Amino acid sequence: MATGSEKFPNMHPVEGFRLGTTSASIKVAGRKDLVLMEIPQGSTAAAVFTQNKFCAAPVIVAKQHLQQAQPSYLLVNTGNANAGTGEQGISDSLSCCQAVANATGTDFHQILPFSTGVIGEPLPVETICAAVPAARDQLSENGWADAAEGILTTDTRAKGASTQFDIQGSTVTISGICKGSGMIKPNMATMLGFVATDASIDEELLHAALRKANGKSFNRITVDGDTSTNDAVVLVATGASGVEIDETNFDQFLTQLTDIFVQLAQSIVRDGEGASKFVTVNVEGADNVQEALSVAYAVAESPLVKTALTASDPNWGRILAAVGRADVNDLDVSKIQILLNSVLIAENGARAVSYTEAQGQQAMQAEDIEITIQLNRGQVCETLWTTDLSYEYVRINAEYRT
Repeated sequence: MATGSEKFPNMHPVEGFRLGTTSASIKVAGRKDLVLMEIPQGSTAAAVFTQNKFCAAPVIVAKQHLQQAQPSYLLVNTGNANAGTGEQGISDSLSCCQAVANATGTDFHQILPFSTGVIGEPLPVETICAAVPAARDQLSENGWADAAEGILTTDTRAKGASTQFDIQGSTVTISGICKGSGMIKPNMATMLGFVATDASIDEELLHAALRKANGKSFNRITVDGDTSTNDAVVLVATGASGVEIDETNFDQFLTQLTDIFVQLAQSIVRDGEGASKFVTVNVEGADNVQEALSVAYAVAESPLVKTALTASDPNWGRILAAVGRADVNDLDVSKIQILLNSVLIAENGARAVSYTEAQGQQAMQAEDIEITIQLNRGQVCETLWTTDLSYEYVRINAEYRT
């Protein structure tokens, strides 16, 4: 189950950034499950990682290597998360980095490893290392589609976004892929995402761009409220276009980058495990960002709200209750208005006088649903995206290891 279009977009190549995909048969024989990405010399790179305290071994290694050298290759495997694997997991990640270094003639500190899949099982190191040369041989600037397929786990579709735009009379390209379907709750980053641009950006501005774009996209989605042990988002700038991003054109670049990030983030929600609804939660008139997000997440992560969405049941009382339990000081419920796809369902602390069950039923039939909560206590607005909670979600996760 998923919502929206399944069509994978046309991906513009980013000069110098190459992707190679192969099958190492890590979990399923013959399935594309190993991706190697090559970063050209002279590029800059930035990354954000999960804040889950049980972060996976590849996250630990990638963080360390980023501090030691500019990355030349990213290695991604699916089928095994290499999380909850202790010191052996660290050693296994380093072995995979060394395999890439041997196959490409680079220092192993220039390799960033990423893993996704089942937690707590040993990484099949020999299988992955043996497949690295095949991934290297497939490296291509046009390898986006295969790579997008090669990083999937419970996802039902590949996810990508790409754009070209003009800065100072020159064309700039941004392309990216991501994976994620379940265990999705933002906390600095969520899922795995890899985005590249041919613009030239110094490290400080690149990190700033990543933080800002991530904050409005991947950090504004939730499927089930669970933050993964393996989440990471990487942004690479190759500089091949010759366009330098500085303070004068940073906002223009950031707007385009954020749009790509939002497209990728929303594609994760649309492919949320068992999802039949794509839900936008708007909180308006908050006093500050934190209380706006508190209200938004209270609604988006309420099992009662989410199951009502699955049933297309306009049970507005569940939304009202979720708003009321959010961590907001001195919340005056008499000022709150709640709308469901533009239908006013609650105001003055009760059901809206104009509301009818027929209106609510009609609004809930849509695949895309927008819930708007007007707090009427300030000027801050925040938006996040989520899914419903279906029988299929339970089945997928009940059978995940079987």
